[in-house]
Order: sequence, then C-alpha cells, then structure tokens
Amino acid sequence: MASYKDIQGFNIQNLTSDPVPFAQAKENDPYQGTWSSGGNLNTARYAGTGAGTQTAALSIAGVAPGGRVANVESYNGSSWTEITDVNSARNELGGSGTQTAAIIMGGRLPAVETGATETWNGTSWTEVADLNTARDNLNQSMGTQTANLVASGNSPTGPVAFVESWNGTSWTEVADINTQRNLLGEIGTQTAGLVFGGYNPGAGAIESKTESWNGTSWTEVNDMNVGRDRIFGAGVQTDGLAYGGRLPPSPPAGVTGTTESWNGTSWTEVNDMATARYNGSSAGTGTAALAAGGNNNTANLATTEEWTVPSSIQNQTLTAS
Repeated sequence: MASYKDIQGFNIQNLTSDPVPFAQAKENDPYQGTWSSGGNLNTARYAGTGAGTQTAALSIAGVAPGGRVANVESYNGSSWTEITDVNSARNELGGSGTQTAAIIMGGRLPAVETGATETWNGTSWTEVADLNTARDNLNQSMGTQTANLVASGNSPTGPVAFVESWNGTSWTEVADINTQRNLLGEIGTQTAGLVFGGYNPGAGAIESKTESWNGTSWTEVNDMNVGRDRIFGAGVQTDGLAYGGRLPPSPPAGVTGTTESWNGTSWTEVNDMATARYNGSSAGTGTAALAAGGNNNTANLATTEEWTVPSSIQNQTLTAS
C-alpha cells in the first residue's frame, strides 16, 4: 500500500535567489568585517611576534620602553596573562604556530642578528636548531611548530632573500623570494605561503609586492593597494588579511591602520583599524584576526584590536524565501 509520502512527494524549498556561499558573500561585501577593542597587554611593546588564534594567542618578546624583552603573554579572548619568558630576549623575530605549540626564530640580540630557534609546548621554551643564516627584520613566519617557513630579512652581512624550511628538527634552505624585503608580512603554511609588503633596501623603497609559494617556487601575484612594511598579517594563502604598517618614505613619514583582505587572487581595502600602528603581534585568520601592541610613531602600545567578519556572513550559504 502506498504511503502518503509516496503519493504526495516531498516539500521543495523555494529560493528567491541562487545560493550564496561564504566566499561569494565576502566578495560581495568585504566591508562587513570590523575592528573592535580587546584587552590590553601587560607590557606595552613593539617588534615582537605572535602565534595562535583571535581567542587563544601569544604575544612574544619585542622592545618595551626599557629595551628588549623576553616577555611572553597569553590571550584568552578577553585578557592577557604573563607566562614563561623566551630564553633569549630579542626583537624583529619571526614566529607562528598555536598558543600551546609555537615556534620563534631569528631576531636581533643586543649587538647582532641571531639564528636561534625556540619551541613552546604550552609550559616552557626549548632551544632547538638554529637557522642556517642568522637574521632579523622579521615579523612572522609561515606554518606550524613542526613544519615552518621563514623568508627574507637582514643578516650580519646584509639583506638576504633566503628562505628556510623547518621539518621539526632542522632548517633547510629552499628557493629565494623574487624580491628581497625586510619586515614583510608572512602568512600561510610551509607548502602554501604568501609574503607581502616590506622594505626593499636595494631599491630604497617600501614595496606593495605580493609573492605566492607552492612548496617549490615563488610567483609574483597582484600587488597590495597600499605598500608598507612592519605589517601585521593573518590567515592563509587563499584567505588572508594585511593590516597596519609603516608608510613610505623610510624612515617613516607616517603610520597606517589600513586593512586589506586577500581572496587568493587580489587585495581589497576594507575597514581600517581604530589605531594606526606597526610592528606588533598578530594572530588568527582572515575572518577572525588579532593585533596586539606595536608602535604609532609616538609610543609603544599595549592596546589590542580584534577583526571579525560576522557569523551571519560566514554562515551564509543560501537565501530562502
């Protein structure tokens, strides 16, 4: 005997428009992301690095009013707590990973660039194998604690375009970036990275260039709208965020809160940060990023800002009648 369902069939959902996935919704209106205030760092500083997510982040080392610091602070989405210091106080270092499994490398010691690398297990920092080329003028690195990539910087003998890959045990030199730059943004993974902006000492200019890494080689892709160095970065190769930074000329005439969103092909200017700043700690994704500390050309900052694309946009998969 036929059931009611067999006879009548199923209800069909009626749509007034085609389904709109998140990527297209973001493309249609990238300005829906906004910056809001978070908790202040305990120690105002700049030229450190960061790791983690918007609600579980680390702010690591840097320069405070008294000089270089080894301080590390942990963020829970509301407030910062001081935790175990790194072994070597340094600034202009690279770093990435998670709140409980981070890695830092390079940076500037009191009189020289360093290749020192340290890993974090959620409790303590351990010195591991050094970079092949000591360097400072870094902001970030790409990847995880066991699979990382760091690009460019300044060595004891001068600027370098060198890129090194970390396998959890040692560093190996891989293909150089096309244009050497200091203090550039670095996001993504060991095999799918993106670098952007930075200061090109060879040209004596701040760059807007962007390069993409496929695990083997670097390819120049679309430039940023606003060239800058000492830039914050968050996200991955196909969905990233570049924010803040120091504007040309160098030494800086200005500092910016300009924010640009990367969709894997091009950069789009979105809502600016509330406080223009450069060279602070960054963490998170292209839709949920974090900026902590930095400098505004007047003083070191302790303030934190959080970038959020509303969940109503992230979860927008269709529009029903």
